[in-house]
Amino acid sequence: MAVPARPNGMDENEEQEEGLFDEDGEAWDDPDDGVPLHLLPLAVAAKSGDVDALRVALDNHIGSINDPIEDGDTVLHLCCLYGSLSCVQLLVERGANSEVRDEEGAIPLHDACAGGYAEIVEFLINSAGNSSLVKRMLATTDAEGDTPLHHAARGEHLNVVQLLLSMGASPEEMNAYGKTPAELADPGTEYSAMGTLENGSGHARTLPV
Repeated sequence: MAVPARPNGMDENEEQEEGLFDEDGEAWDDPDDGVPLHLLPLAVAAKSGDVDALRVALDNHIGSINDPIEDGDTVLHLCCLYGSLSCVQLLVERGANSEVRDEEGAIPLHDACAGGYAEIVEFLINSAGNSSLVKRMLATTDAEGDTPLHHAARGEHLNVVQLLLSMGASPEEMNAYGKTPAELADPGTEYSAMGTLENGSGHARTLPV
């Protein structure tokens, strides 16, 4: 899973360590971010959430909409990671695969849950088309054995936790380290998802058939 980065590809702490700032204190752009040149328009549009630019990039793209762009992430992964619902909607409309995995075994739903983007999570689930696909997506584990619910719990995204539980996600699934989602949530935070997970709350919703 790629990590939303500063313009130079580093996070803020790395910038401070490296001293990569211009005279106005802004981070320098790094032109070599590892994205193949022919995929750069897709990557830029996805990361900026510019749905019009994404539409143009898709129209001009020669290849599959599911081509890996960065760290094995497809353009759908990136749009979920950066939180653009309109871009996600366009990609699904164009036939993007919601079950494609990145190099860490994560599907786009993992990224949306990690970011706490409830609208994207709900859209991905509702657009799945049938209950068996929904169940499979909710149960998908990445290289660490984490389900989408693990990612939502780790990020303390209570609204996403509740949504996933209502869709049938299991709060008892253990990851590769023997941790349930509840054990990844920080009980000391104001909006802890711990209680919700331990109680298994979330009213069941009717899944697409």
